[in-house]
Amino acid sequence: MSVQITFLGGAGTVTGSKFLVQHDGQRLLVDCGLFQGYKQLRLRNRTPLPFEPNHLQAVILTHAHLDHSGYFPLLVKEGFKGKAWCTPGTRDLCNILLPDSGHIQEEDAAFANRKGFSKHSPALPLYTEEDALLSLKHLKTVPPLREFEPIRGWKARFYGAGHILGASSVSIEVGGKRLLFSGDLGRPDDLIMLPPDPPPGADAVIIESTYGDRDHPPDNLIDELGPLLEKVAARGGVAVLPVFAVGRAQALLHAIAELKQQKRLPPSLPVYLDSPMAIHSTEAFTQHLGEHRLNAAQCNAMAKVAKMVRTPDESKAIANHHGPKVILAASGMATGGRVLHHLVQYLGNHRNMVILTGYQAPGTRGATLANGGASLRIHGQDIAVRAEIAQLHSSSAHADAGQLMQWLRAIPGQPHRVFVVHGDQDASDTLRRRIENELRWHAMVPEHGSTWAV
Repeated sequence: MSVQITFLGGAGTVTGSKFLVQHDGQRLLVDCGLFQGYKQLRLRNRTPLPFEPNHLQAVILTHAHLDHSGYFPLLVKEGFKGKAWCTPGTRDLCNILLPDSGHIQEEDAAFANRKGFSKHSPALPLYTEEDALLSLKHLKTVPPLREFEPIRGWKARFYGAGHILGASSVSIEVGGKRLLFSGDLGRPDDLIMLPPDPPPGADAVIIESTYGDRDHPPDNLIDELGPLLEKVAARGGVAVLPVFAVGRAQALLHAIAELKQQKRLPPSLPVYLDSPMAIHSTEAFTQHLGEHRLNAAQCNAMAKVAKMVRTPDESKAIANHHGPKVILAASGMATGGRVLHHLVQYLGNHRNMVILTGYQAPGTRGATLANGGASLRIHGQDIAVRAEIAQLHSSSAHADAGQLMQWLRAIPGQPHRVFVVHGDQDASDTLRRRIENELRWHAMVPEHGSTWAV
């Protein structure tokens, strides 16, 4: 019996990662992510999977970001009864992200119904906060480097991937084959996360390619962010930073704390972290000392540099505090959440600045801003863009093309096949060509829904 992989997400796009591994009638899903970005991609979230969830034996989550874990509550809601294996760090972050995702979906659906701008009547969330809480009972933790059996006879092992807390690559041995899924790989020089572990040998490698067509600039995040915040503060403006609540928010808070300590920013400059999810994720760093670069004092400084904004009323009250300020709010690509209300509030004033803090997937509001859009559609209205738009280039938590190649070169032996996934088409195909030209390995970019034997 051959081992087969079906690419149900993260193929030809940078979101929705889902990889179905099948052997001898058994099925395991590596990652269970939500599609984000273009509407035609988001519609896939409502398209039934090509298998019954109750016929799936197990799930393995490489990390907690919603494009890798955010579909899991829906999988459970639709009948999955098995375990989802992950590291303790991933479990702790899923405990934060998944209920918050359900809550935001409920809020967005309720807002759409109140304002009447949804084409669906009524607008419904994919899943609720309660659905997400129920799904957490299926999470089963195992520490990195310890072998486990997600299905009887299948052997698996996590390897640290950097990127965010708990993020891992995963090796699976089944049917005489070894599969290596990179997950999202972090940078060896990341500001707050440790470098990825050396990878093991494999017959087939499934590697992400978010930055497969480019290298990061040599800039330091602290040095890149500092002048932008100094500039907007000097002209009395407001800086709005759409942030990914896990990883990016903490890197930016650490950078701001360092800038204030270095006296490059006024100690009195107000900073707000407007995301309960990001607040809880920041607190998690203290609980996982040794799994990242920050010591206890740095974790404490990161947590104290901003006013933690927990409730919707506190979020609305930020507008009442006049003068220069910095607002960090989820989500990182401005696809939803509280940052949308701040963009409505501050996009129309030329003194203000929106600082995009990382990759903006095509089709997202963040991509519209990055591409110089004159207006932004939010909650059924077109908001004029008069604020200055800046984009950080040193804040990415993903390995760049050279670092992805460095990770591949560290794999012992030569894989029979490399599948390049989780990237836009240009990025994936550029990395594919580089793998073939430099390593002389057989590489391909699988199509969405395609199945390949290993």
